[in-house]
This record gives sequence, structure tokens and C-alpha cells, in this order.
Amino acid sequence: MARIRVSPRRGAADAAVVLGQQVKAARVARRWTAVELAERIGVDRRTVAAIEAGDPGVSLGNAFNAADILGVPLFGAEDRAELARLRREGRDRLALLPTRVDKPRKQAEPDDDF
Repeated sequence: MARIRVSPRRGAADAAVVLGQQVKAARVARRWTAVELAERIGVDRRTVAAIEAGDPGVSLGNAFNAADILGVPLFGAEDRAELARLRREGRDRLALLPTRVDKPRKQAEPDDDF
């Protein structure tokens, strides 16, 4: 199957670049090579280069694995316990939402003809 090229919106592209910069900075601070990081997350060196370049075609799981193993905070969570708390809060918030969403019905125009 042919790979589909992703055309991200500006905010998504910026987020991918920022995450890539954070991953690279953390990797260099640990004095790991791209090959070492690749081995630790089970990918090829080129995938690490793509993550660090902010390539939007990289698997979200691979990018998050790189960030996690390097200790890069995700979603403002400084540790795993805080990330777990955010996950629980999200689950609880979603439980309050309806299970399905219908399009709003058009309201009839007001009849001003008296």
C-alpha cells in the first residue's frame, strides 16, 4: 500500500518541530547518538532523524517513545504520575460527554406574519 503524505496544519507542523527540537536537545544532553536512541526505541536511525526534524509523517507512537525515554515532558506533565493524572482526568471528562453527536436540527424561521 502506498504511503500517504501528511499535509499538517500550521499548528500541528509547529508542534512536530518543537517536539523534534526537544527530543534532539535531550538526546544530545544525554550524549546519546541517534543510533543509540534508535536502538532503544526500536527504530532505524533515519526515523530518529525524522523525529528530530519534525517530520509530520513520523508515527506519533515513535515520536512519543523517543520523548518518553529521554524524559521530555509531554502535555506539560513533568513525570509519569502527572501524565497518568491527566489521562484519568481526560477519561473522566469524556465519560460526561454524550456517546454520539448529532448535527443540530435547523430551527424554523420565526413567523413574524401577523
